[in-house]
Amino acid sequence: MIYIIITVIVLLIIYSSQKKENEKIVAENRIEIQEHWYTILEENVLFYQKLNEEDRLHFKKRIQSFLNSVEIVAVDFELEDLDILLVAASAIIPVFGFNNWMYPNLKTVIIYPDYFNENLEFAAKSENKIIVGLVGNGMFENKMILSRRALHHGFLNKTDKGNTGIHEFVHLLDKLDGNIDGIPKALIDNENLLQWLDVVHDKMEAINNDDSDIRNYGGTSKEEFFAVACEYFFERPMLLKRKHPKLYQMLQECFSVE
Repeated sequence: MIYIIITVIVLLIIYSSQKKENEKIVAENRIEIQEHWYTILEENVLFYQKLNEEDRLHFKKRIQSFLNSVEIVAVDFELEDLDILLVAASAIIPVFGFNNWMYPNLKTVIIYPDYFNENLEFAAKSENKIIVGLVGNGMFENKMILSRRALHHGFLNKTDKGNTGIHEFVHLLDKLDGNIDGIPKALIDNENLLQWLDVVHDKMEAINNDDSDIRNYGGTSKEEFFAVACEYFFERPMLLKRKHPKLYQMLQECFSVE
């Protein structure tokens, strides 16, 4: 009995020591915004460029919070500040209208240097490297994988209505209700769900009839339509408003954007 009590006490001491040490490590490794990061955001993130000074300050704080809650890991290359900031911007842009909201279903973002295949291979000799990003399940639950090449392209090309980083973070938002199905119940009121499905059906039909400027990939499934439409919404909002006013209005309400 005495042995058991001593063992329990020792384990409690070890647990307490490890907890304090972990808290110390977290405090020491806390990421602070670097002054030159402002220039990187200004030069590379159109969404940030369009913000007023007050919203820019809020955007920076949101980036800092994200980087202190999510680990970003590079595979086969060395992370640069631009990589880190583009991931963080991809995360914050869709939820900027939600006050201080963060992703409860994400712990790690893994960045590959190039496109990859279903076996997560990205080497030059690998075949079928067509995947630019994915939100993980199973052993990759709470993880996201992004192609560095695709991530950068999404911010470099400011007129193509596409952004891989935003696309994958929108999938995470879609997944908040447990399923990535293009029906984001956490974002759309129940009374508007049928209207949303009607819009999705009509827009997907137009895409598949080659009668839409929304990217073809949006016609493959409801979940991909939602992510593709959101890319369009955040990259070219005024164009979407002009060409697809009903879709624009629903996404505007969905993301609490004025």
